[in-house]
Amino acid sequence: MKRSEINQLIRESIEFFNRMNFKLPPWAFWKPADWKGKYETCSEIADNMLGWDLSDFGSGNFHRRGLILFTLRNGNLKKDKKPYAEKAMIVEENQETPMHFHWGKMEDIINRGGGNLVLELFASDKKEQLSEAEFDIQIDGVKHHLGPNARVVLKPGESICLEQGIYHRFYGEPGKGKVFVGEVSAVNDDTSDNRFLDPVGRFPEIEEDEEPLHLLVSDYKNFI
Repeated sequence: MKRSEINQLIRESIEFFNRMNFKLPPWAFWKPADWKGKYETCSEIADNMLGWDLSDFGSGNFHRRGLILFTLRNGNLKKDKKPYAEKAMIVEENQETPMHFHWGKMEDIINRGGGNLVLELFASDKKEQLSEAEFDIQIDGVKHHLGPNARVVLKPGESICLEQGIYHRFYGEPGKGKVFVGEVSAVNDDTSDNRFLDPVGRFPEIEEDEEPLHLLVSDYKNFI
């Protein structure tokens, strides 16, 4: 992805969060120069990958298959005691986050506002493939018994709890607008805890056609 495209996506995301009356922490708006020499005081941000993050999952078409998010808080099982994480995500109409599950992380996916979020769900089998087995899942604390390739639509205010090993893909329902999605979970590790059904790229290769507006989590190693 081009840095200019990433910068524009961040600008649009800030505008969307503002429309949703959702406020980000002050360092979300720091310029690259503001991070220099701050590792000692900002090590939790850098080491736990807090902040701006996005991926086109190797598709080359972010608006068809991609996701932009801001990680607000996260623990690090090797370095601290915090056992939880929280993300704010923006999902466009028909913009897919591809089928995947997590080995270690249990998560709640919450529709915080905007359009409707569509999730397609499968259990996984012993070979980590899609299972034809039925499974139980909690939607706003209410148990639902689902079959393979179940389709769940979350309207604003609704949420779903995804246990380890539950395959899920999601996208914004067409005609309903962008979705403000929250995630509350156990500690998140995007370097080792994503099992995509088909291999994809998690972090984009960036063509530096202009200076970064704000740093991505993958930029910290080069700037702090």
